[in-house]
Amino acid sequence: MTRIPLVDLAAAHAEVAEEVETGFKRIIAETAFIGGAEVAAFEQEYAAFSGLPHCVGVANGTDALELALRAVGVGPGAEVILPANTFIATAEAVARAGGRVVLVDCDPRTYLIDVEAALAAVTPATRAIAPVHLYGQLAPVEQLRAGLAGRDVAVVEDAAQCQGATRHGRGAGADGIAATSFYPGKNLGAYGDAGAVVTASEELATTVRTLGSHGGLKKYTHDLVGVNSRLDGLQAVVLRAKLARLAGWNERRRAAAARYDELLAGLDVVRPVTLDGNEHVWHIYCVRVPGDTSGARRDEVLSRLNAAGVGAAIHYPVPVHRTGAFADLGGSFPHAEAAGPQILSLPIYPQITPEQQARVAEALAAALAG
Repeated sequence: MTRIPLVDLAAAHAEVAEEVETGFKRIIAETAFIGGAEVAAFEQEYAAFSGLPHCVGVANGTDALELALRAVGVGPGAEVILPANTFIATAEAVARAGGRVVLVDCDPRTYLIDVEAALAAVTPATRAIAPVHLYGQLAPVEQLRAGLAGRDVAVVEDAAQCQGATRHGRGAGADGIAATSFYPGKNLGAYGDAGAVVTASEELATTVRTLGSHGGLKKYTHDLVGVNSRLDGLQAVVLRAKLARLAGWNERRRAAAARYDELLAGLDVVRPVTLDGNEHVWHIYCVRVPGDTSGARRDEVLSRLNAAGVGAAIHYPVPVHRTGAFADLGGSFPHAEAAGPQILSLPIYPQITPEQQARVAEALAAALAG
C-alpha cells in the first residue's frame, strides 16, 4: 500500500517543475545568485500578496524573526513575551537578539497565545509580544494591540505557518511587522531554507534589510552590527512559481480540512477549532487524542498510524520551558503542558485526495480502537 506522507513535496514540485527549471537556467546564466531581479520581484509579489508595502527576503524564518525583533528595539535586557507551545525557533530568535524570553500559556481550544496572560505579563522591561500564528490561523493580534494601547511595547508576529491566512480580512503584519518561514514544508515552501519579514513601515523594512546585509545597504558600509541573512536567487525562482499558485493551494487545504472534519466526526479525537474571524490556511491539521498526561496513548496511536502507512507527526511535543535549552525559565503553563502529550498532526497538503483522507480516517479509527 502506498504511504500517505505528512506533506507531499514531490506533488507540489510536479506542478511547478517546468517553471522552476526555466528559472534556474536563467539564474545560472546571469550568475544572479545573491539578490538580483528574481529576489526583488518576489519581494514585491509577496508584499502585494500580504497586502503590505514592504517585504524583505532573508535566509530563513528564524533569522526573519530575530531581525524583526531587533528592528523594533529588542536587545540585551529586553523582555519578549511568547507562548510556551511553539517551535523552539521563536524563543531562539529572542535569545539571539539578546532579549529575555517570557513565556505565557495558550488558549486550550485553539492553542493560540492567551491574550489575557500575555498582557498580564507585561512589565517595564517588556519590549515586545511575539504571538505565534499556529497551524495556519492568526492569533487575535488586535486584542493584544488594544490591551497595549499607550504602552511602548511592539507586537512582532511569528507568521511562519500562515502564508495567506487572514483575521477579519487582514493578514499578518498588517499593523506592524511579521516574520515568516519558507522552509520546504510550509504552505509556501522553498527548496531549502528561506524566510521574509513583511511590514507596513518603511523604516522597519529598511532596518531589517540593513541588519541582514552585514549592517549596511552599500558595499563596505556598515552602519549597524548586522548578520549575513539574504534570500538567494534560486530560492526566489521557486517561491515565485509557488506563490502564483498559493491562493488556490490554500483553498484546496481548506477543502481537505473540511473533509477531515466530516470523516473524523464520530472518532474519539478533539478536532481543531478555528477562531471566529479567521480565514485558516491549514498548514497543519492537528487533532487531540484524549488520554493520560504521559502521552502514552497518543504515541501508540501515532505508532499504529505510521505502521499503517500514514505519515502522521507531532507539532510540538515539548513546550519551550521543558526543553533543555530553556529549562532555566521554569514556570507552569497547564494548557500547553496538557496539550503536548495529546496533539497529533494528520497529513494535509493541496494535492491530498479524498481517497487518501478516507484511508487516514480509517487508519486513525483502527489505531484508536487498539
